[in-house]
Amino acid sequence: MATNPALQKAIDLVTKATEEDKNKNYEEALRLYEHSVEYFLHAIKYGTQSERARETIREKCKHYLERAEKLKEYLKKGKDTGKKPVKDGAAPTKKSNDKDSESDEDGEDPEKKKMQTKLEGAIVMEKPNVSWSDVAGLEGAKEALKEAVILPIKFPQLFTGKRTPWKGILLFGPPGTGKSYLAKAVATEANNSTFFSVSSSDLVSKWLGESEKLVRNLFELARAHKPSIVFIDEIDSLCSTRSENESESARRIKTEFLIQMQGVGKDQQGILVLAATNIPWVLDSAIRRRFEKRIYIPLPEEPARLNMFKLAFGDTKHSLTEEDLRLLSKKTEGFSGADITILVRDALMQPVRKVQLATHFRRVRGPSTADPNVIVDDLLTPCSPGSPGAIEMNWMDVPGEKLLEPPVTMSDMLRSLATSKPTVNEEDLVKLQKFTEDFGQEG
Repeated sequence: MATNPALQKAIDLVTKATEEDKNKNYEEALRLYEHSVEYFLHAIKYGTQSERARETIREKCKHYLERAEKLKEYLKKGKDTGKKPVKDGAAPTKKSNDKDSESDEDGEDPEKKKMQTKLEGAIVMEKPNVSWSDVAGLEGAKEALKEAVILPIKFPQLFTGKRTPWKGILLFGPPGTGKSYLAKAVATEANNSTFFSVSSSDLVSKWLGESEKLVRNLFELARAHKPSIVFIDEIDSLCSTRSENESESARRIKTEFLIQMQGVGKDQQGILVLAATNIPWVLDSAIRRRFEKRIYIPLPEEPARLNMFKLAFGDTKHSLTEEDLRLLSKKTEGFSGADITILVRDALMQPVRKVQLATHFRRVRGPSTADPNVIVDDLLTPCSPGSPGAIEMNWMDVPGEKLLEPPVTMSDMLRSLATSKPTVNEEDLVKLQKFTEDFGQEG
């Protein structure tokens, strides 16, 4: 199950947490449970697990969080009564009026340390391995991000005096156009910087006053690890327009976010806040002002769609020509990058369906599944009953290593295209265009 370092780290942490829990070292167990959940969530976000494996991880996270909440309540009751669970063999705890008991041995605020430990799971430890060339089109957005992220790190001497790099960049546009994918490219290309990837759920807590502390500690961590990039996905859910009807908690989060982005009395050099949203018009005007560059990530044009088709196929076997791909790029006007990926994925399943529904197979010559460099003559591929050499059999009768998958054809693509529709509606596009005219720039 542990296919990446983040997942392995999460498993190690939760193993230690359960051991500490059994030994009644509840404070350490609570810290380890919370830390492990952060790593599990990181593994889900950047891992390659199947959806079933992700669901299993989510269920485990839910179980660990429930246990963490119980421990938190138990420890809180212990503090209220002046009692505190101690580790086996440890010296008795100091009296509640002893000032030393309010801080760690190294003098750090224990609550601050706990918050920062929780947020450390947002640090992208394993680079997503997405380069600029993997992002089709969006040349303007890529140049702006290079100007804001890569150049200041590589050539700091260029950015002195009044020439300072951008502090905030907002990527906005229809869903599925590659905003988060661009952020992954930034994480990969910004070699010497620390990349924080957070969502609104990482910064919102049900405990009173904890959300704004999480925001504050996020920026303190970013300053401690600079040069750093803080990427906040779906920022609209965190920083929508302030109103009289909103909760006091939501108002305080926005206020703290504004203060931290402004960086009053703080050294903001070397920190970039990168955010993404599909609905920029709901952002609070003060938040919008903090993002000095607001870049529109539009639906892909025809040349970009052509590149997306090529990237989506990868090295999967297909019989499509350059002309076929050009025709498909013309027929997918209004499709987002995500829509094209889904379309291709559906078409890639067509050969699987042919294998599953075939009543006849024929023997063909082709590369061995065990060693592609060896050519064999006894592979089986699905065919029509009237084909020369057709053998009546179904896929259950075909040995696993003897199946030669049929290539994806243009007819497969057209069949999938007939049932695929773009997910972006015209009304949202009009709103995005209006926002771009008022506040943004073309990407």
